[in-house]
Amino acid sequence: MAVWHAPGRINLIGEHTDYNDGFVLPMALPMGCTTSVEDAREGWSVVSAQASGTVAVTPSGLADREQVPEWATYVLGALWLLHDDGVDVPPVRISVDSDVPTGAGLSSSAALVCSVVRALDEHLGLGLDAAGLLALSRRVENDAVGAPTGGMDQLISLRGEAGHALFCDMRDLTSEAVPFAPAASGLSLLVVDTRAPHRLVDGEYAARRDGCEEAARQLGVPALRDIIDADEAVARLDDEELQRYVRHVVTEDARVLEAVEVLRAGHLDRLGPLFTASHASMRDDFRITVPEVDTAAETLLDAGAVGSRMTGGGFGGCVIGLVPEGEVDAAGDAVRRAFADAGFGEPSLFTAEAAAGARAVR
Repeated sequence: MAVWHAPGRINLIGEHTDYNDGFVLPMALPMGCTTSVEDAREGWSVVSAQASGTVAVTPSGLADREQVPEWATYVLGALWLLHDDGVDVPPVRISVDSDVPTGAGLSSSAALVCSVVRALDEHLGLGLDAAGLLALSRRVENDAVGAPTGGMDQLISLRGEAGHALFCDMRDLTSEAVPFAPAASGLSLLVVDTRAPHRLVDGEYAARRDGCEEAARQLGVPALRDIIDADEAVARLDDEELQRYVRHVVTEDARVLEAVEVLRAGHLDRLGPLFTASHASMRDDFRITVPEVDTAAETLLDAGAVGSRMTGGGFGGCVIGLVPEGEVDAAGDAVRRAFADAGFGEPSLFTAEAAAGARAVR
């Protein structure tokens, strides 16, 4: 039996830059998904600790994906793709168990997919290298599930390092581990799960991606990552929506690069203003925030955070704040009061440290 654990993630900064061939700075979380794969007598079957019953299918290709519940496509997707690639996948039973909150923007889906891919790679003796593992994981979400994600989530889930963020160039998929130890600067990374609905397989995310690609086409560049001067590029576009998309992506890439230099120098307090500027850009230019996340971000700042921002694809999910260690409890209480006053549901709060990426469980 092969058993693998893969983590969820928090993206410290660099939102919607991944599919624009840009830069991102995520970190892996201690929470994640554990997958076990074992031989079976017939067919392929999947069970989840978070869902009732067993999903059993006849070995087949991607064309048969419509016959199973949505959550199971994240598990069976790798099997379907391997089948279509000509791999003779024998009968197997896959069991999954995750403690990453779903719908929180912490990439529960990538944790699931990456743990499945790593376990299958070992059990079937595929011998996939780092590039192959990443490619298969990305294909599961993009082709089997139909989520137009850019690859950052799978990259950090597979390659994360404890005590480090991962500076990723999404054009060539190279990565560099950069120290991230807020406690050394007297800070904590406080995460607010707003519990506002968060879905990526919908029209809003796809519309942003399509808009960025159209803007790049009009500007005559391979991707928005290739734009250096945001103001000059915006002046060349007539469509106000595309102008906003370009301004966000170009300035967000610049913020990621600055954040990496801040971490290399160990000056985490200087990360705060970059967080806050990123949130303003997501709110005003990319327009992917919702009242719950704006309230959380603003309240954290009022409560003493040196910076705060939404993390994840948007339209719900989590907010992160760099908060002085002695003020974490008070900041959390302030967020809960603000949510109650606004009539929102109660948020969930926790502090997070950078954890390791996918690993075998023995």
